[in-house]
Amino acid sequence: MFSCSNCDAQFPKWSGRCTECGKWGTVGEEGGQAERPRGKETGVKTKAAVSKPISEAAGAADPGRIETGIPEIDRVLGGGMMRGALVLLSGEPGIGKSTLVAQVAGSHPSLYVSGEESAPQLAGRFARLGLRPDAVNFLEALPIETIVATIENERPSLAIVDSVQTLVSSELDSGAGTPAMVRYATSLLLDLAKRTNIPVLLIGQVTKDGAIAGPKTLEHLVDVVVSLEGDPVHAYRILRATKNRFGATDEVGVFEMTATGLATVENPSGRFLEERRNVPGSVIAATMEGSRVFLVEVQALVEKSSYGTPVRRASGFDQNRLQMLCAILSKHAGLKLGEADVYVNVIGGLELREPAADLAVCAAIVSAAGNVAAEKPAVYVGEVGLGGETRSVPNVERRTSEAKRMGIDTVLTPKSIKTVREL
Repeated sequence: MFSCSNCDAQFPKWSGRCTECGKWGTVGEEGGQAERPRGKETGVKTKAAVSKPISEAAGAADPGRIETGIPEIDRVLGGGMMRGALVLLSGEPGIGKSTLVAQVAGSHPSLYVSGEESAPQLAGRFARLGLRPDAVNFLEALPIETIVATIENERPSLAIVDSVQTLVSSELDSGAGTPAMVRYATSLLLDLAKRTNIPVLLIGQVTKDGAIAGPKTLEHLVDVVVSLEGDPVHAYRILRATKNRFGATDEVGVFEMTATGLATVENPSGRFLEERRNVPGSVIAATMEGSRVFLVEVQALVEKSSYGTPVRRASGFDQNRLQMLCAILSKHAGLKLGEADVYVNVIGGLELREPAADLAVCAAIVSAAGNVAAEKPAVYVGEVGLGGETRSVPNVERRTSEAKRMGIDTVLTPKSIKTVREL
């Protein structure tokens, strides 16, 4: 059999291009051994296993969770890290993954396996963060079989592996970071976690497209997948779970990068709006991140274009959707944007992904084009259709409650604004 190293699709024969993911040169032979015949064909009788009721097979009660010492991480994980869980943390280079796991390790007797930093470098990181490394044992990137045996022998409260792409094996003839090596190492760590009830935290690298490096099987094997997101040039970071076998995936954690590590942001809306001034082109949007509502400032700038083709640029907002909204405003709101450059920026480095931000972006563009600031702060919530009409979005009540909590009484929704012409 042949398999794709990018998406794990299987094929009966080799081809230069994977027909599933479209990548070239990723199809290779899977071990080169023929499929083993079944027992009936070889004359060997296979002994049947004995099934048990789930209640009896489960044996002991829920192994429970351990708190990481960081409330925002516990919120995302559903109350803490489940004992025996294999958790994968991914993120862009320099986003703060190693900083975050160092803060977690400093709260528990941990075993830190590092293939990217030496012991002096790791000690320096702990010193910069003001953490005491006394309870943290260090292990260099030895073969995965040795690492598993060490973790099983020492039985730490938490095992951290930084990163899974640096692991090698004494049994498998494959290099570090290859799909076969990543699958093999993750399988051994998963088996270790289930047998010993020791939670294992893996750090995973990402590709230039933002996807987790390695085979897709990596995400299927682990119990929890969390990602640390944000713009390295901004201070704020968002921790979100994309998979969680032990809890919901609708919670997010908000952090701020400081000199002493990642600090929890208890009031994100207040932090995002603390420097806002009531000027033309500035409005407030209410966006949902998981189950939480954040109020963020959306700014727009409209300026006469110096070139034949007007510029549309967005930071923190989808650029294709910005072009669509500009066309809607030109057609249905009477704005002459055909000869104007339009820029949109979401303050704080947050990414507005849901359509509920459409009305706020349109309001910011209208305000900037007319050079008129709102008389009092208002929150805009609503989706905009191609006909210029506004459409309702989920959780309006929760968004309104968050606005009230921040002292903003005016919340403009599709009930109060029917079309973009009314902006």
